[in-house]
Amino acid sequence: MMKITRTLGEAGEATKAKKRDYLEVEWDELGKRILRKQSESGVDVALMLDEGETLEPGHKIYEDDEREIVVRTPLEPVYVIQPAGIQEMGTVAFELGNRHTPCLIEGREIIVRRDHTLESIFTETGVAYHEDKRRLGRAFRYKGHTHAH
Repeated sequence: MMKITRTLGEAGEATKAKKRDYLEVEWDELGKRILRKQSESGVDVALMLDEGETLEPGHKIYEDDEREIVVRTPLEPVYVIQPAGIQEMGTVAFELGNRHTPCLIEGREIIVRRDHTLESIFTETGVAYHEDKRRLGRAFRYKGHTHAH
């Protein structure tokens, strides 16, 4: 078992000089300091990160002369929503927020985890969307706010 206490920064582009192995970490595990997982090639990794250390996709957690282990998130089914303008953006964001649906905004796209019940929002608002699979670069954030409906 390999014990990791700190990350080694950005991995950069893969090179032929070293074999690149991946440690797939779910987006909701990125904030954990203690975690046990297996890398893609089967290396048992125990993460016990020092205070202040965090996992980030693309960060190297191990390196020797022959290989490196890099953090990445698994491919997840998502909807990629592409509002035509500010009116559509506001309308669909309001509807998603009303359902407490966590989302990521990247450029002109809103990304949500795939959930077939959301398709009615897209149909009602007329917003363009498509299904995709993506590696999420950061965690969806849930707010602690609740209210009665």
